[in-house]
Amino acid sequence: MSRRCELTGKGPMSGNNVSHANNKTKRRFLPNLQDVTLQSEVLGRSFKFRASSAALRTVDHRGGLDAFMAKAKDAELSASALKVKKDIAKAQASA
Repeated sequence: MSRRCELTGKGPMSGNNVSHANNKTKRRFLPNLQDVTLQSEVLGRSFKFRASSAALRTVDHRGGLDAFMAKAKDAELSASALKVKKDIAKAQASA
């Protein structure tokens, strides 16, 4: 399982541990990923994602999964999230 957020594409970053003596050693900063289930009001069902905490705050800020997917860039979404976005767009267009 990759350490990448399915909603924002956020992945591991690299940097340095810096000691008091200013010695530097490489390290990785991993995203805070959570397994979550998000509900779509348009489709009337829920979807499971592996998303970062920052992405979950953004979903809440934008007003839910449907509004988040409407503004999300296709390049940032995973394959499963992209399919959900297309389904939501299709359901909104027909309604």
